[in-house]
Amino acid sequence: MLTEERHSYILKKLKEEGIVKSQDIIKELNCSESTVRRDLILLEDAGHLKRIHGGAKRVYDLDEELSVVEKSAKNVHEKTLIARYAASLIKENDVIYMDAGTTTLAMIPFLNKKITVVTNGVQHASLLVDQQLRVFLLGGVIKNTTKAIVGINSVSELKKYRFTKAFLGINGIDEEYGCTTPDPEEALLKNTAIQQSSISYVLSDHSKWGKVNFAKVCDLEEVTIITDQIKHLKNHNILKNATILEAT
Repeated sequence: MLTEERHSYILKKLKEEGIVKSQDIIKELNCSESTVRRDLILLEDAGHLKRIHGGAKRVYDLDEELSVVEKSAKNVHEKTLIARYAASLIKENDVIYMDAGTTTLAMIPFLNKKITVVTNGVQHASLLVDQQLRVFLLGGVIKNTTKAIVGINSVSELKKYRFTKAFLGINGIDEEYGCTTPDPEEALLKNTAIQQSSISYVLSDHSKWGKVNFAKVCDLEEVTIITDQIKHLKNHNILKNATILEAT
């Protein structure tokens, strides 16, 4: 097997599983231990992986946070599909938390029941009021990029409430690192909402799977994930550890 073919196999395994064992590579590719060692050294020098005892693990590029406008333009069809499905899970008289994500924003046109909504999204609050819903907007500092309200005051206020359901946007979902987002303040607010809710839904199109961001929100087991097509996850071990609903 050519060097390029071995490297391609190793990187594919890392993308699927997050970690690869040297002995597995030797067995699958029928090559020597010294060959695998050289391959891993070359791939590490190129920044594609980090060598560990007995193999290698994937390295992550942490994404920068996009603005609301930039996020809104991405995967519009998938977000609408997920948003419609998420809204269908809401019952009459529910008290829900809706955070400031663009996929949660897409839920608002589908909210046609008598409910109470708490949100940290300035744009969300305005549109929810237009829907004639009972709305509570958390107090705090408004982020310029996402128009989300964050900070100690918003967390303190959020802890006073209890919710039947919470709906959260997310930037990355990974088997090892769980649900992550670029901003630690937003991560804390999302985690607080999860703790205050009977059930929490993370809304994520397939582009977020296998990605890791700076701040951890929660483990996969703490939430139910709504995504567009589960077939996109066939190469992710996440399927073994998470409760996932497919938007239809």
